[in-house]
Amino acid sequence: MIGLVALAAGCATSPEQPKVSVPPNAGVYRIGSPYQIGGRWYYPREQPDYDETGIASWYGPGFYGNQTADGEIFTAQDLTAAHRTLPLPVNVRVTNLENGRSTILRVNDRGPFAEGRIIDVSERAARLLGFYDKGTARVRVQYLARADLPSGEPQPFGAGTPADVVTAVSAAPTASVEAEALAPPPGANQAPVKPKAAEPQVAATPRPVPQSDPGALPTGQVSRIAVPTVTHLYIQLGAFSDYRNAARLAARFGSEVKISAIQHNGQTLYRVRSGPYDATEDADSALTRILNLGGNDAQIVVDQ
Repeated sequence: MIGLVALAAGCATSPEQPKVSVPPNAGVYRIGSPYQIGGRWYYPREQPDYDETGIASWYGPGFYGNQTADGEIFTAQDLTAAHRTLPLPVNVRVTNLENGRSTILRVNDRGPFAEGRIIDVSERAARLLGFYDKGTARVRVQYLARADLPSGEPQPFGAGTPADVVTAVSAAPTASVEAEALAPPPGANQAPVKPKAAEPQVAATPRPVPQSDPGALPTGQVSRIAVPTVTHLYIQLGAFSDYRNAARLAARFGSEVKISAIQHNGQTLYRVRSGPYDATEDADSALTRILNLGGNDAQIVVDQ
């Protein structure tokens, strides 16, 4: 999805816990096979350039003590999160775009499966990010590195990756959909999603990923990052370098969506969007309408 451009991190930090949070019962490194939930297909894969905006939620007591998708046991105090397609486990930076609070979390589970949510975090993570009481927040999620296993060393690149996933049709952008970065003011960049109407293309074999990064560990430290004073929510169905592709997609949804052009690296990109919406409830309702109209790849993104 096309979203906002990030500012550099601020200086203020507040350590919550000095020790790195790696569950002692950590499981195995895995990616997993494509799967379908609620009529939508998800394609777990290596995503070293993952950087998206959306709405985060948190999951709690009903899941405590359950086994996560990579074999760990979920508790309230874990610095962990659930994501639909990232490899497991990996470390990501999650930034609350409403208050600038940012921390590193270990993705070790699948979800969320409620439409319109980009990531589920643990109770402790929600408290650190400042949205425990509210329940949801506008966030940016950035891939950092693979997370350590109990041995202290991640699996070799490609471990746990089914051969059909390496060559599967990707749910992420292909050549006809390009990533975009807006000019300042600040925010976060969201990767575009390939619309269902586009001709299927084979995803390229993923490039090697750094095995670990000592500076990308979930320690409970909270950073303060400059974020926009005002953001809006959009339902984005796709982004194209060819206007005709955008027009074909937009024609399926009539007045529900608009095409907006933006410049990136001397090239024009055409985004198919609905919005803006100020309230999460309004964006949720719009997403439901578009999904019911057949916009299966539509997502909520945060922009200005």
